[in-house]
Amino acid sequence: MDDANDRLPALCAAHPGHELMLNHLHTLLTTYPPPFICVHDPATPRLTCAAMKSLLSLLSQAQAPERIAYAQVNAVACFTTRLLYDTVINALAGHTPTWDSGCANWMSDVERWNENFDAFTHGIKAVHRHLSKQASGAAIRMVVAVERAERLKETMPDVIAPLTQLAELAQIDVTVIFISENHWQDLKPSLGVAPDPFYVSIEQLGKQAVLQRLTSTFTSVSSAFASSNSSATEPLPAHAYHPALAPLYAHFVSTLYSVCAPFTQHPDELTYISAARWPGFVQPILDAHAEQNIELSAPSEDVRMRLTRLFTPSLTAALEALYPRTTDALAWAILNAPDPDLLARPHEPGSLTKSRPGSPSKRARDAPDDRVDVVSASLRALPRMSRFLLVASFLASTNPAKTDMRMFGRVSEGKGRKRKGGGTRKPRATAGTAKIPQRLLGPTPFPLDRMLAILGILLEEYDADVRPDKPQYTVPGEYTEMEISRVGVYASIMELTSIRLLHRTSPVDKLDGPPMFKSAISYESAMTLARDLGVPLNDLMWDPA
Repeated sequence: MDDANDRLPALCAAHPGHELMLNHLHTLLTTYPPPFICVHDPATPRLTCAAMKSLLSLLSQAQAPERIAYAQVNAVACFTTRLLYDTVINALAGHTPTWDSGCANWMSDVERWNENFDAFTHGIKAVHRHLSKQASGAAIRMVVAVERAERLKETMPDVIAPLTQLAELAQIDVTVIFISENHWQDLKPSLGVAPDPFYVSIEQLGKQAVLQRLTSTFTSVSSAFASSNSSATEPLPAHAYHPALAPLYAHFVSTLYSVCAPFTQHPDELTYISAARWPGFVQPILDAHAEQNIELSAPSEDVRMRLTRLFTPSLTAALEALYPRTTDALAWAILNAPDPDLLARPHEPGSLTKSRPGSPSKRARDAPDDRVDVVSASLRALPRMSRFLLVASFLASTNPAKTDMRMFGRVSEGKGRKRKGGGTRKPRATAGTAKIPQRLLGPTPFPLDRMLAILGILLEEYDADVRPDKPQYTVPGEYTEMEISRVGVYASIMELTSIRLLHRTSPVDKLDGPPMFKSAISYESAMTLARDLGVPLNDLMWDPA
């Protein structure tokens, strides 16, 4: 393990904030590891999983008397016992299912290892014997790491206790590691059937560790640019991630952390905001470099302070727009691009508190119409069925449920022609307090079946002329009934919920009654979608005023 010990400092430097965990686990796994380890990280579990994977990969490649074979699986992806067993056994055996082999698992032609936990235990033993033969009798130590282990309690609660006792059941040298954002007390089975683990708690990353991760992102992007322009004779072209700008980037991320730390300290979120603001922050320097045609170098302290003073207010605007994902980083960066002559303007006293016309902070505050355009463009990029769903959800959240029959129902007289809308209803004048329109009060929850009913009416009224003909559907409305009952509609609803265009108000595990949702789009966004789809939204709203 000497080579692993030599490479451990570099591994710790690549994962700042996880040095203590890496040193502890390295010592345990190379000496006398416990059969069950639980790693608890409530803040950054994804980064902990990446550090764990790097450590296990390092140990598996080390030259030592004991060879370490590992399998790191995700409990979200392995949502059934068969998937979990097959993934673990394939990873331990170093087997990758391929299309040419029929995606067969390891030794599937001999025996199936995924029928139950007993078969899985026999599969673990078979892999151990196989690896021992390959290693010429050398000792084999196995490590099974489970990411997002809290999901096991929801999908496979009966597997938790046997997994924690895998070494005792299989009678081989194997260690199981749970990586979870929940405490072990919330994961362990009842009645004390699982042993207590060796517990490793990860503290929240400090400021220095977060800044090291952010600067390492600059280094990796800069190296990627350098490798793509690997010319030994020509100088590296100027770009936002030029190595000469690394000191400026360190000051930039320090300012970014100071602004965003009260709201979020997650390195991924700060990296996303930095990717949106850094190109605009450094663009005045790149423009000046292009005009003077000199070698790119770090700016002076006066220029750095001017840029920090000008762009610090826009960091708050970036946090407000990008942290809740109301827009994407590229659209925000284009919308808040700095003026070309930003550094050429004379220094104005008092500019710390007063924004000049055209500065990033003022443009970020004075461009609501541009923001609406960006949001509308992203909504227009959704599939047609998703746009109809958003309009139906807005109507279901805005109109009272008792008005659906009057707004969308058929007329009883005439030739059975469908009513398009039903007209708006003006509230009766009363001597009391004026009634506030529902769209100004905010959306109200509605059941799923009500939204699907409104969706069916919208499709029948405003989509029948543009969708392809289906001669097999002869009964009126049959085509629409088939469309709204497709799995793709429910998948679109879940996708809209995941991107926060729909809010689910009922618990996921609630079984009694239909799921409840609430619209998350504004009146302007709903009007834009309805206009594109040819739906008269104001005519379908009970009180559009």
